Amino acid sequence: DKYCWREEEVRQRLDSRMTKAFQDVLSESLKRKVKMRTAAYIIAVARVAEVMKLRGWV
Repeated sequence: DKYCWREEEVRQRLDSRMTKAFQDVLSESLKRKVKMRTAAYIIAVARVAEVMKLRGWV
């Protein structure tokens, strides 16, 4: 079944996503010279804004 993943695959995918998310937040934090939490909010709001544009809401 394509929706049944082995535990190792789940862990690998989670590790990959978490590592990428951390790297993105760290990069944004350094680029804008803000705290990591602020950088995470910046990324999150940008993602929401992009989806709103794609859906034609703004």
